[in-house]
Amino acid sequence: MSPATVGPSTPTAEIVAAGNEVLLGDVADSNSHLLCRTVTALGGAVTRAVLVRDDLEAIATEVRGALRRAPALVFTVGGLGPTADDMTLAGVALGLGVQLELHPAAERLVRDAYAGFAAAGLVPFAEMNEARLKMARLPQGAEPVRNPVGGAPGVVLQRGPTTIVSLPGVPEELVAIVEQSLEPVFERIFHAAHYEERTLVIDLQDESAIAHILSAVEAAHPEVYVKSRAKKMGPAVTLRITLSARGDDRAAVDALLTPPADELLDKIAAAGFAIRLEESA
Repeated sequence: MSPATVGPSTPTAEIVAAGNEVLLGDVADSNSHLLCRTVTALGGAVTRAVLVRDDLEAIATEVRGALRRAPALVFTVGGLGPTADDMTLAGVALGLGVQLELHPAAERLVRDAYAGFAAAGLVPFAEMNEARLKMARLPQGAEPVRNPVGGAPGVVLQRGPTTIVSLPGVPEELVAIVEQSLEPVFERIFHAAHYEERTLVIDLQDESAIAHILSAVEAAHPEVYVKSRAKKMGPAVTLRITLSARGDDRAAVDALLTPPADELLDKIAAAGFAIRLEESA
């Protein structure tokens, strides 16, 4: 992404995904993809995403580095469960220089979740044990957020200008927390920030034939990201050009996108190629 599309007022985010299974290639990292799309749709920008092993120091190192860069938001993904290799919260605590402590509200969330699971016949017993209590031990200063479908609550912690949000690695649980439990966090960070894309469709088999037009329009509108996407060459290829921008609200973004979109429509049509604005779904 062009740095010009990430202005000084754009809320930025980083992602630290932990999981040996991801680095082994056993599991695809769909979680980071979803979080990138979520942040982008909210008007923010993900500026860094990393994969690390389930390792205390590796996680702590990433947390320390993120705090030095001071993004508005840091997501950690994975490692919130009941087993010994679920060590993300301990890594966050180490990176912050604080201890883990049993959090009463987190304990209630875990207890209620397992009582519901037991009543539904999903687990063999409802009582709390040490493994379940582990999921309620949070870094000092952190607060839990409800996990609508799983046992481990999400965790939110503020350190200076940066909000750290720790999410479970099970995709269904992560999605449920993002969609149902983080609205207050997102509202505080992103406010009315807005992101929008427009797509132009061209019946064209050679991307290089319009490269000079794209370059000229992008140079004239540095606040807009212009990206052409062609998968292969050939007589039946449809080329898509995506224009995207961020701003304080929809009207501001519309004012950024309309002039370059109109220029591309005019200039590419004048070059003899059929072009149209793709209708929004």
